[in-house]
Amino acid sequence: MNRRQKKILKSRIRAPAIKNSGYSDGGASWQKEALRSWNPKRLSSKSDIDANLATLRNRAADQAINTPLGSAAIVTSTMHAVGAGLKLFPRIPYKFLGLTGEEARIWERNTVREFQLWAGSTECDLRRRNNFYDLQNIAYATYLTDGDSFALFRRKSPTYNFPYTLRIQLLESNRISNPLGPLAAYSDANSFGIEQLNPENGNHIINGVEVNTDGQMVAYWVSNKVPGDLVNIDGYTQWQRIEAFGPNTGMPNILQICHDVRAEQYRGVPYLAPVLENLKQIGRYCNAELTAAIIRSFLSVFFTNTQASNSIENILPDAYGATADDDGGPVVDPTGYKLGPGQLNSLPKGVDVKTVDSSNAQSAYDSYMTHLEKSVAASLNIPYEVLLKCFNSSYSASRGALLQAQDEFKTRRRWFAADFCQPIYEQWLLEAVVTGRVKCPGYFKDPVIRKAWSSADWFGPTMSILDPVKDVTGSALRVTYGLTTREREAAEMTGSDLEENLEQLAYEQNLIKQLGLNVGNPEVLAGTLLKTQGGDQEKNEDTET
Repeated sequence: MNRRQKKILKSRIRAPAIKNSGYSDGGASWQKEALRSWNPKRLSSKSDIDANLATLRNRAADQAINTPLGSAAIVTSTMHAVGAGLKLFPRIPYKFLGLTGEEARIWERNTVREFQLWAGSTECDLRRRNNFYDLQNIAYATYLTDGDSFALFRRKSPTYNFPYTLRIQLLESNRISNPLGPLAAYSDANSFGIEQLNPENGNHIINGVEVNTDGQMVAYWVSNKVPGDLVNIDGYTQWQRIEAFGPNTGMPNILQICHDVRAEQYRGVPYLAPVLENLKQIGRYCNAELTAAIIRSFLSVFFTNTQASNSIENILPDAYGATADDDGGPVVDPTGYKLGPGQLNSLPKGVDVKTVDSSNAQSAYDSYMTHLEKSVAASLNIPYEVLLKCFNSSYSASRGALLQAQDEFKTRRRWFAADFCQPIYEQWLLEAVVTGRVKCPGYFKDPVIRKAWSSADWFGPTMSILDPVKDVTGSALRVTYGLTTREREAAEMTGSDLEENLEQLAYEQNLIKQLGLNVGNPEVLAGTLLKTQGGDQEKNEDTET
């Protein structure tokens, strides 16, 4: 084979075409027209979150205050997750602590009464405006709007009616910020001023949160007023460094209520951040449609001149005794004519009446708005029916929406209880043990024992009940098969205490017997309802479906 033939053979032998693998020909493709100009970047949490936090916080606050849908998202989550406040239910492992079941119940009930002395009074608030349950509502709503909220532990002298020194001070989240002044010289200009160096210890300060070289939070920088606030008259803004934890006890000095979504995140993201653009556009669209509807509702009447412009009256008005109108003047005097039932008006010759067409209403407005609202609800993980308070579907669909919403609100409730309620309860219990108002043997001997004494559950508002018979039946079956307890069911379904319910029921039954009344057997009545209403409900549900 000569050289020419070898060259031809090599030209015919082609290397196999390289094919993309994995996402290279999909979402990571750079050849497709739809993706070629799409070049987002995921950077650090400081670049993605902290650099944009002020803008996100301001816009989220505006939507939560000034738009119905944004306000509904904040109010709905706050109402169902916290409501009137989470209630304390101590749950101590009494066997580990060497107590009997009866002794444990006595201790738990006494502790709840003692805690209520502190939590039910406005004295627990440093500003003396809200009790502990009101503070929960404020802290949770602020956490949703601003991304995080803060509570500072303070101490005041006890009084005769209030024997505790513990006070809670809620802080505006934008008061935790990077300090200006001498420390500002150590800011990183490339990070938009969100990060600076503390020259005294070499720690980094990120949006008011000071972290050491290991990334651990060691302190918070709190200003005496919101930076840039022109109304506050406290003079120039000053910052104070507050250590995150006490050096001796290791207990927190300040609480940050926040749920992180990034591994190296130090400040929270507003709840409405993913839907801010949609909420703004929905607001503009609603305002535009509302303005158009208002304009269409007006009955506007115009008098027009129908005479030809080249008529003899227009050309030579004076010669024929006609009076020429002023330039730009009305054709007729509108005050001389009225609109009303059975009203007859005689118009001058050559004058006609025109009205504004008000029939061009937007027929697709409702369906389009429903689609936008559903996308916002899905992004916030709240069912559309719950967010809009609109239950127009069948019982099964409405109940499914409520159950999904309940999962979301219970999750956020656990986060909030772990960040706010439980740490405050532990601080209160520490003082109660020190002052001798609550007895906890071995509390200071072992951290495991101390943790056991402070174990507690926090129950909040219950979800709406569409069919009480079915819900109570399901609750009874869960108790029967050991899937839950009566106490938990009472707390979650009605927010009440089981022992108080039983004691009240015993008193009522005894009173009925003493008075010789016959109000019926509750169990028989419940069984009758199950047979009648339960079966009818199933039929109705099938019919709706």
